[in-house]
Amino acid sequence: MNRRTYLYAISFAIFAGRFVHGAEPSSIRVLVWDEQQREQRQAYGDQFLGEAIASHLASLPGIVVKTATLTSPDHGLSDATLDATDVVVWWFVERVVSRVQQGRLALVTLHSAHWSKPFVRLMQERAKSDALQQIPEAERATARIEYLNDQPYGKVPKADAPLAPALTRTATGWSLVLPGCIFPAYRPDGALGHLTTLLVDHPIAKDLPKQWDIPQTEMYNEPFHVPTPDAVVFEERWDKGEHFRSGCVWKVGKGTVFYFRPGHETYPVFKQREPLRVIENAARWLGGEVRKNAP
Repeated sequence: MNRRTYLYAISFAIFAGRFVHGAEPSSIRVLVWDEQQREQRQAYGDQFLGEAIASHLASLPGIVVKTATLTSPDHGLSDATLDATDVVVWWFVERVVSRVQQGRLALVTLHSAHWSKPFVRLMQERAKSDALQQIPEAERATARIEYLNDQPYGKVPKADAPLAPALTRTATGWSLVLPGCIFPAYRPDGALGHLTTLLVDHPIAKDLPKQWDIPQTEMYNEPFHVPTPDAVVFEERWDKGEHFRSGCVWKVGKGTVFYFRPGHETYPVFKQREPLRVIENAARWLGGEVRKNAP
């Protein structure tokens, strides 16, 4: 898989930085970052996908929005920008990962950004934390753990492949196969996706119906090789029998990661009320969580 594939979806994050000039102190500050592929015009007309999301969020009370692209100075993600705005994407991996773990940043990852470097790194850090809890307490302080599959990009598992993460005792200690954040099958045919809101009382599910459809989307099929989520807010199914955990939440260190699966650059998923509401809810909830950790 080449670098462009990693960038097919938008990721965004919310962190406690200085307020944007003119923003209300209570506003959630969001930066939407997008590669702006030409193919997006098929679904979004005179806008790119990121612009469509940004326009929607900007119309809502209590949210301040900025946008950035690859062609922006420093890709729109300079230190000054990170210190002065509310949302950052995965381009500077170490900065994103460390801020999430410190509780200064919350990451929202959309669709094929499951293979973005910040998401993969954060899932691998969560897997390491989970693995340590599986080791007998008396052995944890001195346990020797060998980490495998730390660079999973381009490796697509077969349907019957062992699930990762996976911890195994060895002759010299322990072996942990890190998650690849990938799945065995996808189908970009624009099939109808049926979503079920599993956790109707979760903040990300606010004002969303129990059952709702997305008329055109790309199919992903389980198993999804990620750590067990702390919450699965949405499940998605297709008429040919596939299914996917399409809205997952993890705590990583002191921070939070949310993955929302629906999308594809040529389908107008983010013109629809329900997916846009998911993003709004995630921004508001995660922004509030980050504010609680702010000094």
